[in-house]
Amino acid sequence: MSNPVPVPKELLDFIKKGAKFLVAGHKEPDGDCVGSQLALSSVLQRLGKEAIPCSAGPFKRTELLPYKDSFITCPGTKERAGAGVIIMDCSAPRRTGDLAAGLEGLPTAVIDHHISGEYGTKTSEALVYLDPAAYSVTVMVLRIIEALGLHPTPEEAELLLFGLCTDTGFFRHIDERGAETLEYAARMIRAGASPKRIFQLIHGGKSLNSRFLLGIQLSKVQAFFGGKLLLTTEAYEDTRRFGLEGRDSDTLYQLLQSIAGVEAIVAIRQETLENCTLGLRSRDTVDVAAIAAKFGGGGHKNAAGISIPGTIETLYPQILEAFKGLWNEE
Repeated sequence: MSNPVPVPKELLDFIKKGAKFLVAGHKEPDGDCVGSQLALSSVLQRLGKEAIPCSAGPFKRTELLPYKDSFITCPGTKERAGAGVIIMDCSAPRRTGDLAAGLEGLPTAVIDHHISGEYGTKTSEALVYLDPAAYSVTVMVLRIIEALGLHPTPEEAELLLFGLCTDTGFFRHIDERGAETLEYAARMIRAGASPKRIFQLIHGGKSLNSRFLLGIQLSKVQAFFGGKLLLTTEAYEDTRRFGLEGRDSDTLYQLLQSIAGVEAIVAIRQETLENCTLGLRSRDTVDVAAIAAKFGGGGHKNAAGISIPGTIETLYPQILEAFKGLWNEE
């Protein structure tokens, strides 16, 4: 992560001048979203501000459940009064889900590391701190803390490292350009974060149902384009049978990425009878964020997501067609 984008002075001024903030994140949050929201909220409170973490949820991952009660789901008139908004880990307001309507019309700043978004670096609508080279938004929050002349508390450091470990796959995705990111991790650890504790939070405590569901997902994997693409599905009845807590997406992706010749993975999940979510992962040769953008989703080159109306049956051929164009193969 060379040449990190410095914290904009305008963002620091926005934080210093404000007295109250709604700290929002994207729907279906992950560890980076939750960690960045709660760490920044804690810092704002230390500065004497009122900070209200907001999330539309749902909190599907078991490692997020301890933090669920820290968020409100819908800011009302009382919460909006005199508030500014800081949107974390997404620069498309629609990605905040049901929160979006409650954030409209308020002074807004965005802190994000996704390339795809609805704002430039600065517009009349929002002040944006964007660094696509940052491995996590929590790294950017650490920069903000330090730019404010502060040091993270042990609790904040734990949240920051939680987000960094989530978005790097516990450092699996860091390549030869990642020395600076590991230096950020070291600063978090020196401030009191425990990699051991975070590893157990992310990878421990799984239910037996999660292993049953994982077996079903593996049994449904199909290979396309000479094994370059692996595609699996999770039916609505599977979700109802095993519950959202039965999901262990990271393990699913790890297992599939270990297969020789695989360049991209797609998991299509029937969330409701009318809507699906898709998880996309890739190696360096495939930009799954570009694929996701075609369907209204977003993310990173090697990890992206989509929420879209439809069924597995209708979306399956559309996804295959998108990758067929990429590889230009029959």
